[in-house]
Amino acid sequence: MSYSGNQSCLWGTDDSVSFLVCVFHTWQEWAGIEGLEDYLSFLQYLVWIFTPLVVVFILPFLIVLLLYVSILFLHIYKRKNQLREALRSNNLWDGARKTLAIIWDGHGAIWHGYEIHGMEKVPDEGGALIVYYHGAIPIDYYYFLANVIIQKGRTCHSVADHFVFNVPGFKLLLEVFSVIHGPQEECVRALQSGYLLGISPGGVREALFSDETYQLLWGKRKGFAQVAIDAKVPIIPMFTANVREGFRSLGPLRFFRWVYERFRLPIAPVYGGFPVKFRTYLGDPIPYDPNLTADELAEKAQNAVQSLIDQHQQIPGNILRALLERFHTRHKEE
Repeated sequence: MSYSGNQSCLWGTDDSVSFLVCVFHTWQEWAGIEGLEDYLSFLQYLVWIFTPLVVVFILPFLIVLLLYVSILFLHIYKRKNQLREALRSNNLWDGARKTLAIIWDGHGAIWHGYEIHGMEKVPDEGGALIVYYHGAIPIDYYYFLANVIIQKGRTCHSVADHFVFNVPGFKLLLEVFSVIHGPQEECVRALQSGYLLGISPGGVREALFSDETYQLLWGKRKGFAQVAIDAKVPIIPMFTANVREGFRSLGPLRFFRWVYERFRLPIAPVYGGFPVKFRTYLGDPIPYDPNLTADELAEKAQNAVQSLIDQHQQIPGNILRALLERFHTRHKEE
């Protein structure tokens, strides 16, 4: 008696056909797939042909990766004295902050050839409000925070959107790096206490829906300006060239924009991680002026950030061009 019509798979005979082979032939007949063994043999042939090629390319890649890991180690080792002092600090998290700052600074140097221009405009003491353009992922801002810790020996507080505080596992990181969700009173209190404070008026909307044209999406937001007025501190504009070429968002697509506008869910996918050149520029501080209203100061700050974009960013942004900037020093002149 045959099994499912397969004459080669007989039960109770002396044939040495295994049960698995029998099942395979039965499934092949049931599915109507003819010549599957030939396809599998061809696939095996391709694997046999291309495996040496894959190995040939993977091994050099692993060597390059090891070299970059070595460079990151050297960046950390170069600042071993700073780390030693930080670890001896009485402050519980001071050593951790400095260690992470050195790691992030090393990552920026290796992956993006990160440069920062105008760091001298950040005061060595006293409060100041840093206002910046928000990339799809604000990795440039993380590099800036690292440089503030390393070069200035200061911690810059930051304002983040509410959804960040709901990300599992982020609580400790946000506490250690003094990230707040932004009530004006708390921002004013931090600035009056002599801390730096970083904020992006465009926030999540700018991160998701701006694109390679680097459009500022601040709307009519002026709360940040009122904070600076109440705290009597200067505003320092900041912009990073090519930040949109490092990471891009699919937010401009109609569906993702509709979801955000309707439900305030920032679900638009972000892609990239390209090793493009990053240059952060800090503009001239806008001093506290009691005669300016919040509307006037907000407009002045927006114009200052826009001026940095106009001076230092080629529009529209181009990923290939930004990659090539890693190999030469030319960039848009002021």
